[in-house]
Amino acid sequence: MSSRIGGSMKRIHLLVLLSVLALPFAAASASGSGAGTLVVAEVFAAGGNSGAAYANDYVELFNRGAAAVAVDGWTLQYASAAGTTWQATALSGTIPAGGRYLVQLASGGVNGAGLPTPDATGTSNLAVTGGKVALVDTATALSCGTSPGSCSAVSTVEDLIGYGGAADYEGSGAAPAPSATTALARAGNGCTDTDNNASDFATAAPAPLNSSAPAAPCSAPPPPPPGTSGSAGVDVDVQPVLSIALDHATLSFPAAVPGTTPGPLPENVTVTSNDPSGYTLSVHRTAFSPHDLPLGIGVGSGGLVAVPVAPTPDLPLATASGASASGGDVWATSVGFVSPLPVVPSGHYTATLTFTVLGR
Repeated sequence: MSSRIGGSMKRIHLLVLLSVLALPFAAASASGSGAGTLVVAEVFAAGGNSGAAYANDYVELFNRGAAAVAVDGWTLQYASAAGTTWQATALSGTIPAGGRYLVQLASGGVNGAGLPTPDATGTSNLAVTGGKVALVDTATALSCGTSPGSCSAVSTVEDLIGYGGAADYEGSGAAPAPSATTALARAGNGCTDTDNNASDFATAAPAPLNSSAPAAPCSAPPPPPPGTSGSAGVDVDVQPVLSIALDHATLSFPAAVPGTTPGPLPENVTVTSNDPSGYTLSVHRTAFSPHDLPLGIGVGSGGLVAVPVAPTPDLPLATASGASASGGDVWATSVGFVSPLPVVPSGHYTATLTFTVLGR
């Protein structure tokens, strides 16, 4: 059968919000991404201590989603239980669906076994009695963490765990404190994420895994039941695949004043296609109401370009000459403003970005 997709088209919408004030900058009302694709799967905080199972602290990340996620430019950040000074460890590479990623951190002594080869290395020294670990999709250090939910409200925070005596955490309470012989492990082998640290994590024997570990997607089917042997003819029709997904359904900019240019926000667009002829990715938008604003978009390290307002033809963003990677092609975009905000009345401004992928 032919896998030609022809003119197949998929679209997905992204809501863009901005409050314009006739006042100085106000605090942003952005919300985090909730039960995200990438999560903290395991935390060990007693590295090198007396009786420690391992010589270094570590944090293991897990991709519980169905598509690969690039973490270039992301950071793993740590702050003390009550502190707001965050130490950042830079991340890089791509984590496939069901994949692990090991971040080796500081050592408190000479005790314990060595870790598997880490995928990233940092110098944060995790406290056993309590602390906060955040997965952040930028390199900017956080400044939150004095009250429950304060870091979860930051749009760049993909996942957060507060443990022990932490002042900030997801949900109804912090995860328990680990020990020299126990780590904090996410339930469901990393697949469970109810945004509640108290129930999502429990203490367990530390078992660090790096990116060399076999992928274990959360949607993997169960093994077949045992039975008698036999033979059967098998037929299968492979259907055309063309799909598109966004990391965030809504982008909320901090409140701004006319004459300023709000900084861009990241948005990963994942395209999955089995068309060997490739595909094209494009974008258009609606106008902001009641007055339009100069919204722009960039791909990768490229600068922002104005997004056309429908029915003006779409702005081409990316082109692929073949089928996507097995976990999908991740296009890293930045959504922002190409010029300072014009003088418009204060209020809440909303526009919708529509990303379209078209089989070639």
